Amino acid sequence: MRVTIIGAGSRGDVQPYVALGRGLRAAGHEVTVATHDTFREFVTGHGLAFAPVAGDPRAMVAAADRWMASGRNRHVLPVARELLRRVRPLLTEWLSDFWRVAQGSDVLVFSPVATPAWSVAERLGIPGVAAYLQPLHRTRQFAAVGVPSSVSLGRGFNVATHVLTQQLMWLPVRRQINAWRRETLGLPAVRGGGPLSRTRRVPLFPTMYAFSPLVVPKPSDWDPAIRLTGYWVLGPDSAWRPPRELDAFLAAGPPPVYVGFGSMTPASAGRLTAIAIEALAASGQRGVLLGGWGAFGEGALPSSVIAVRDVPHEWLLPRMRAIVHHGGAGTTGAALRAGVPSIVVPLGFDQPFWGRRVHALGVGPRPISRRRLSAGWLADAIRTATSDRAMRARAAKLGAELRSERGVKNAIAELVAIADRHGRKGPARRD
Repeated sequence: MRVTIIGAGSRGDVQPYVALGRGLRAAGHEVTVATHDTFREFVTGHGLAFAPVAGDPRAMVAAADRWMASGRNRHVLPVARELLRRVRPLLTEWLSDFWRVAQGSDVLVFSPVATPAWSVAERLGIPGVAAYLQPLHRTRQFAAVGVPSSVSLGRGFNVATHVLTQQLMWLPVRRQINAWRRETLGLPAVRGGGPLSRTRRVPLFPTMYAFSPLVVPKPSDWDPAIRLTGYWVLGPDSAWRPPRELDAFLAAGPPPVYVGFGSMTPASAGRLTAIAIEALAASGQRGVLLGGWGAFGEGALPSSVIAVRDVPHEWLLPRMRAIVHHGGAGTTGAALRAGVPSIVVPLGFDQPFWGRRVHALGVGPRPISRRRLSAGWLADAIRTATSDRAMRARAAKLGAELRSERGVKNAIAELVAIADRHGRKGPARRD
């Protein structure tokens, strides 16, 4: 089976698809991962074929973070509007790229940003499968990701937030995508509320969610074609070794507290570094600061704190006493699997949702909003995460359960089943 996986975004957005690709390749399938050129070596280094997709994820993440740091990210509507404003100039290139990279594929798998690729799968007559990292389908059970945590007005309100968010993401690009479908692909326009709309009886495409039902139970009002497979985990390469300085630091004292914000590039990196150092000192903890793409962790550090870059979460996080992070989907999954409490400082987008889930599961303190973050608030949260025995026991139990899941294996079985069902319907079109 020839599988093309289209992923776009930051390193954390792309890594689960590389994990899926590695699993598919080990199972004997041919795999191409199509993503930004920034990740070419990351993809090929794991033995997968690479195809380029337009866009500079570092620039996009940095620009989005500067906008969120301005304080205008308090509600889902401006966040979605800003994301669309930055994506729309790339859309024409992306649509062309999606068509190019899909040629010769038997199955097309696409990330949220690459959702228009479902039209390519339709034109080629092959299965198109959505692979999402955060819940995007409409449900009565929780509000759309990005809705402020202070909002909780019942099931009707929850549905309304999903409808509004989906329309906000679909309407600005509907005309462009439908024109591409008609003029380039020879397909009819998409009617109704877009690809995730519930106005149609049959979903446009099956969907796999790369998170665990132990973390977000599947809503009872989701379609059977939506599957929760568990996390897609990319473990460290067998030849990988930690930096000597990090190895020595970990061996020199008790487990430290991790503080990192993934690929996000905080505009106030110096301030965040100072807050982290002060909070660690006030709580009596050693610390590991992970820099990501930004300047977080740079500058003079006390002997009780070390700064590192590009250390695999699957190796590092289980060695920590607690984990302070931004609440990205991938980092949240890695932190939960580590089996120690998490302290989430959401920067925007879907991160408040994951922060609320961590707190609801009882495996971390209440999230600290970026606007309210201070050394005092963070020190109090670290004290709770490192001393609350019940919280630590819940985190350890959940971590063990998550580590026993086989998300990639489940996803591969689902893809094979989808391809088999499609094959029984007739041959794929290759024109």
